[in-house]
Amino acid sequence: MHDNLPSSRLPIAPLAAGLAALLAYDASGLDLPLARLFGGAGGFALRNHWLLTNVLHEGGRIAAWALVLALCVGVWWPRGMLRRIPPGRRLQLAVGSLAAVLVVSALKSISTTSCPQELALFGRTAQYMSHWHWPPGLTDGGTGHCFPAGHASAGFAFVNGWFAFRQHDRRLARAWLAAALGAGLVLGLGQQARGAHFMSHTLWSAYVCWCVALVTDLVFQRLRVRPLPATATEPA
Repeated sequence: MHDNLPSSRLPIAPLAAGLAALLAYDASGLDLPLARLFGGAGGFALRNHWLLTNVLHEGGRIAAWALVLALCVGVWWPRGMLRRIPPGRRLQLAVGSLAAVLVVSALKSISTTSCPQELALFGRTAQYMSHWHWPPGLTDGGTGHCFPAGHASAGFAFVNGWFAFRQHDRRLARAWLAAALGAGLVLGLGQQARGAHFMSHTLWSAYVCWCVALVTDLVFQRLRVRPLPATATEPA
């Protein structure tokens, strides 16, 4: 028996549907109109607002890393809800969360897309350029490294809790997923209000984190499932 593990096949249809929705959003050109809700030629009025900078930006970052540390420690010394899942699932939760943050950070490091607050449209010097224009040497005149949204990933990175908890406590899995998505969206909107990201940056961050969570779950499924060795005493 293998503990009723779910299928290890990649759910192509949902992933394709999510990708299509994101590409449709990119093609809609809604990034700039949404950014203009918060900024104009004089910049972004809320860029240095204490709630967005001290609470959501700095506080959110510190809280996310504290949770990652707690999940890592909880693999061996579980507390609270972590006691509801076995060690392998706790390890999956910690590894998946950290992997999502690292993947988003890696993508940001090679991005030439600058943040809205650097654009000439909002009082600075960089030119607006789609995040798909990223060949080496092609820049928009800004500092780049703004796609996808790294700060939103501080919430979205924990969506892998859905996979870790779902077989043991479905209600907790749904609550964990809702909290991770809600936190990522709030952090992303806070950064958008400051002019630090476009909405597409936040949406792509959510999609990347979900894909990392899914791949992590598939890998851990493979590690848990071991074929039973054949024995010489089995009847012909």
